[in-house]
Amino acid sequence: MDPAGALAQLRAHGLRGGDLVAVAIGPGGDATLVDASGAALDGVTLATIDTIERELGPRWVWWGRATADVLATAGVPVGRCWDVTTVHRLLAGVWRTDPPRIWAWLHDLPAAGIPQTGQLDLLAAAPAGGDPDEAVQPDGYLRPEWAGGGWAETPTRRARWAALALAAAHHQQSRLDGAGPVPTPTVTRDPARARSTAHAESVAEYLCAELERDGLPIDCDAAEQLIAEAIGPRPADAADEERLRRLRDDAVLAHAPPGRRPDLRSPTDIKALLRRVGFDLPDTRAWRLRQHADEHPLIAALLTWRKAERIATTYGYRWLDEHVRPTGSDSRAGRLRGEWSSCDGAAGRMTASAGLHNLPAELRPAVAAEPGHAFVHADLGQIEPRILAAVSGDPAFVAATADADLYQPVARRLGVAREQAKVGVLGAMYGGTTGNSGLALPRLRQEYPVAMATLEAAAEQGRLGHPVLTIGGRLVRMWSGEQHDDEGVGDLDRARQIAAARGRYARNALIQGAAAEFFKAWAVTYRARARGAGIVAPIVLCLHDELLIHAPDGEAATAATLLDEALQEAAHRWSTGTPGGPTVRFVAEVSVVSRWSDAKS
Repeated sequence: MDPAGALAQLRAHGLRGGDLVAVAIGPGGDATLVDASGAALDGVTLATIDTIERELGPRWVWWGRATADVLATAGVPVGRCWDVTTVHRLLAGVWRTDPPRIWAWLHDLPAAGIPQTGQLDLLAAAPAGGDPDEAVQPDGYLRPEWAGGGWAETPTRRARWAALALAAAHHQQSRLDGAGPVPTPTVTRDPARARSTAHAESVAEYLCAELERDGLPIDCDAAEQLIAEAIGPRPADAADEERLRRLRDDAVLAHAPPGRRPDLRSPTDIKALLRRVGFDLPDTRAWRLRQHADEHPLIAALLTWRKAERIATTYGYRWLDEHVRPTGSDSRAGRLRGEWSSCDGAAGRMTASAGLHNLPAELRPAVAAEPGHAFVHADLGQIEPRILAAVSGDPAFVAATADADLYQPVARRLGVAREQAKVGVLGAMYGGTTGNSGLALPRLRQEYPVAMATLEAAAEQGRLGHPVLTIGGRLVRMWSGEQHDDEGVGDLDRARQIAAARGRYARNALIQGAAAEFFKAWAVTYRARARGAGIVAPIVLCLHDELLIHAPDGEAATAATLLDEALQEAAHRWSTGTPGGPTVRFVAEVSVVSRWSDAKS
């Protein structure tokens, strides 16, 4: 179907911007659309979808990420979408899922009854009867052969599959609005905020498809040089690699007393080695070793070795060859590509593979803007305590966010030093009850009773084993005791340990989850505003509370302004406070740099 015909049909059905339109794309790229009236448009090309997006701007509905990948690869700039799988993760508090499980959950069907297929259908359940050209069996479950790809066999099946996605989206909207089982015993979702979160999370998943497509700009020559400085030149073969590995070990063992050559990759051997030079430490964690780095050259050498070993084993030449690909004719310019997801399966943080979320600081100078471009880097400031203010609505804590450094007014109110105030607030969010964190808790409860009560209520939910809801409506489940059994621990002690761990996790998830939702709302708001302004300055990295934009030199300043405006827009939607009183202030440090390492973070 040509773009003009498709547009005419959709307009004839009364479609307006933001209305739901489901899409199912077959393996050959042919697509079928189903709008809210139930009418199907078949033979739709990706170019036609692009035209519909630009002219009408519907909210596209699809089952999951595969559709987003196809559209992103085709360069379709989707602005609004509803990803059924992503919204299910938000609603149900799960990670691993698929259309049959989503459909069963939405229709309150037992998961144990979901029909399965296996090799040669030997594991398939008994035939459910009914019409095999209908996706839903008489018992209400999705047919496994449809979910396994049979939906794409004919245009008619594609239309029915798209219609099912649309139906699932409507069911999900009802759940977000409060229909169906209550997600937790004491907390319910705010419908407007939950829908807004579902919208942002879906677009964030589409952004992940774009991040996979585009990659992170890398200066290949600089990466090669930085790796060489850390672990030596590129080895000629396996034997040469082993020789270089031994040389790195020798740099540490040169400071060791005579005796058996220890294995530096064994914590037991390291602890024994440290005892031989006078340090009996409970563990060999880096932060503990750094406390003694000036006391013996072996410890300083060991810390240096660890950085090099991490690069050699995880971010060395093999990593460079496998994940960084040159772009264009300039072999120096490459892109680091990995798999992206908008949700980590826990409290909802974005994740990425191939080192995109764990790149050592020593390699950050290799992340460089391409010629004629610059990075716009933004780093949210003190995001977690500001989120606590937004989540709790505590008037005194909300007022503290007006300061660029909120720990200063908190410190003045508590009558302690800034660092003590910071430790106390962070400890309250992470469940710290001992040391400096514990000392600050009584004063925090007195001065910020609503904020502290919000955290304690979440902790109590967790201790009881109940799930918690983030402010955006994400369900975060607790775990059962069987997953945390410890030999030699009595049943009562084990139960107490599990309850305490769940309590800490719940209060942390309440804040971390909300922070992740706010971050994604900020990112997708910037994406929409940049598109609306007609500038091509895409996001190339999302890292917890950092955004990195790759902008043409002439548009970097505009991108920086849009990034700040997007933050204020997201903050306005998230801010809480008493009517007529102060609202939560969110801040970010924004800079224009040529290399990631030049940004202050």
